[in-house]
Amino acid sequence: MNDVVIRTAGPEDLHAVAELRWLWEQENRGTPDLTLDEFVPRFVDWGKQHQGSHHCFVAALDGSVVGMAWLAITPRVPQPRSFERASADMQCVYVRPELRGDGLGGQLVEAVLELARELGVERVTVHSSDRAVSAYTRHGFAVSPLLLQTGPGAAAAT
Repeated sequence: MNDVVIRTAGPEDLHAVAELRWLWEQENRGTPDLTLDEFVPRFVDWGKQHQGSHHCFVAALDGSVVGMAWLAITPRVPQPRSFERASADMQCVYVRPELRGDGLGGQLVEAVLELARELGVERVTVHSSDRAVSAYTRHGFAVSPLLLQTGPGAAAAT
């Protein structure tokens, strides 16, 4: 698959990226609440509004966007040793099903991690599906006993 280009998404790519995001939802959770026609313009607006904190990479094959991956940057509280701090979360890695298995997802993950290195973030997290855990571990991700999560409505342990 030599004709694939991994690159930063531009505003002109947001319609195609929105479609991929909609397809991801349909594939993983069933029919979305919003139709594709309802979702795309709202997503495009969201993408434009969040371009400072959310960086999108696309895989383009013969000019068509066939995959995506996002890096969401979160500023962290300054500390005396490092005033400018940030963490990041890899989000929405998706490749069209018919193009999986040729390493496109891995190339997208590497592009996102390269940007994270350039930005000097302290860590990159990812919320993975069961199917993708092995792919992320091949790129250096590991389970951390120190990274915990909860839902906002979870009851406190007594």
